[in-house]
Amino acid sequence: MYSTGNACFHWPSAQQFVCATNTTTHCFMIGIVNYDMGNIGSIVNMIEYLQGSCMLVSDAAAMQACDKLILPGVGAYDTAMKQLRQRDLLAPLQTFAIEHRKPVLGVCLGMQLMCAGSEEGQLQGLGWFDTVVTKFQFSDKKMRVPHMGWNHIQFAQPGFSLFNNLSAEDNRFYFVHSYAVQQTNAPFVAGITHYGADFTSVVAQHHLMGFQCHPEKSHRFGMQVYQNFINL
Repeated sequence: MYSTGNACFHWPSAQQFVCATNTTTHCFMIGIVNYDMGNIGSIVNMIEYLQGSCMLVSDAAAMQACDKLILPGVGAYDTAMKQLRQRDLLAPLQTFAIEHRKPVLGVCLGMQLMCAGSEEGQLQGLGWFDTVVTKFQFSDKKMRVPHMGWNHIQFAQPGFSLFNNLSAEDNRFYFVHSYAVQQTNAPFVAGITHYGADFTSVVAQHHLMGFQCHPEKSHRFGMQVYQNFINL
């Protein structure tokens, strides 16, 4: 059984999430960037449950052994960027994503780090998406910050691979965040969510993608997202 907040669900069978790759082909290794800022255990459990191959990545040598990366993140923007710098992971990340053009999935703060920066901090982000993260500001006092709980993602980029086998009308994802990409008209916008106003909840540009929500806490919907990432 899987629990998030007040909602409890039974795990779907992993066989419901069929891997599109042939078992005789190369087994792609997914690296999960380990910099003390992410919900790493839940992501590892999800990938392993779906019979994907993953490893923790704490240095450049480990990153070189990976075919794809997941950049998790929970916490403050500047602290996360400092942790990546202190572990000498910034240059290897740029090489992996920009020079080698390998798939990278950012999750929650990880997605925000893929942007140019955030008004939460002073440090520059990775700069893979040309946008800045800003804090929710509402005149309606009933709108609480952080945005916490289940919400819908409106698909904005036809054919985006991580939405495969998901319903555009019937989906729910779990969010916990106070800052967001509030620009919703850029070419990289793949998903939009409404909370007081529209914000960008999914970004995608070629092999780079990010989810503002926590797919690993989003039951079968998030499980399908990770299965799609495994299948890339």
